[in-house]
Amino acid sequence: MPLKFSSLSELYSHGFDTVIDVRSPAEYAEDHLPGAISLPVLDNEERARVGTIYVQQSPFLARKLGAALVFRNAANHVEHRLSHHEGGWRPLVYCWRGGQRSGSFTWLLQQIGWRAEVIEGGYRTYRRLVNRYLYDDPLPHRLVALDGYTGTAKTKLLERLSARGVQVVDLEGLANHRGSLLGERPGGQPSQKAFESRLAGVLCGLNPARPVVVEAESSKIGDRILPPSLWNALRAAPRIEVSAPLEARTVYLVEAYDDILSDADRLRARLDPLRHHRGHEVVDGWVERIEAGDKFGLTRMLMEQHYDPAYLKSRKAHGAEVIARVEAPALDAAGLETAAAGIEEIVAQL
Repeated sequence: MPLKFSSLSELYSHGFDTVIDVRSPAEYAEDHLPGAISLPVLDNEERARVGTIYVQQSPFLARKLGAALVFRNAANHVEHRLSHHEGGWRPLVYCWRGGQRSGSFTWLLQQIGWRAEVIEGGYRTYRRLVNRYLYDDPLPHRLVALDGYTGTAKTKLLERLSARGVQVVDLEGLANHRGSLLGERPGGQPSQKAFESRLAGVLCGLNPARPVVVEAESSKIGDRILPPSLWNALRAAPRIEVSAPLEARTVYLVEAYDDILSDADRLRARLDPLRHHRGHEVVDGWVERIEAGDKFGLTRMLMEQHYDPAYLKSRKAHGAEVIARVEAPALDAAGLETAAAGIEEIVAQL
């Protein structure tokens, strides 16, 4: 009988050795259970072909072709990807809705002697549980928002806090974006569903009895939207404000954003739309710094003329409670460690 899971935490603590996603590579790429490996029993073209026959010819012909393809591909997986497993191996299998693809593959594994099981409802069950956790239920965690001007190394501080044993969630890391106009990272962003899977997986692994430090964000990180339960908790979260001198922030950002600061064409394309907000004269000044190759001067101007005013406007609009302030006179290793120690002490008292 397929295994039924009633909550996301129950599914995450399944106890099986391996989770296998037998959907097509395209389905897997869009989103999958955290840690699941991809062993498609129908590739993208085969899945489309079987579906077309099902609709245009007959369900019987589609199932006959589908069965031949599924078992052919499954046999290949057994012979190659799974050949090293011993008899006690316990895999948990799912497809789109816990139907024929996962059922057939699980049956084959069971006939070999492996203790395979299938998730009832497949990926659709998983998505319902994720949606309930991130969209319907209130977040069970107490968030503390790390706030401050752009360039105060909040992401680096999260890393140091995590190393000190403080519970943190790196939202920008999960979204693969630095959360600003120039924040795109190599590889692009995950899909919205994949972002939510990453987020739910991290949150479910945290202790609700202890505070969780996150960076103060807007409702979107790049093109990824913060789900309602997280966004509501983040808006209500007390804030610890980090400050650092403009010079130190400039040095930090020049290093952190060197990839885009080194790409003049891309940089101009990102900044040009700001003419409507900051004016042609201001943006023309930025372009002059780009053409001069002056990364430091450009970065300083962007903070003074764009990022800092935008931050002040946002903070005034949200009116969030600032419970403490931590100053980092420098953003080198020693300065970050000192600031992290101060933040840790504050969080421990909450």
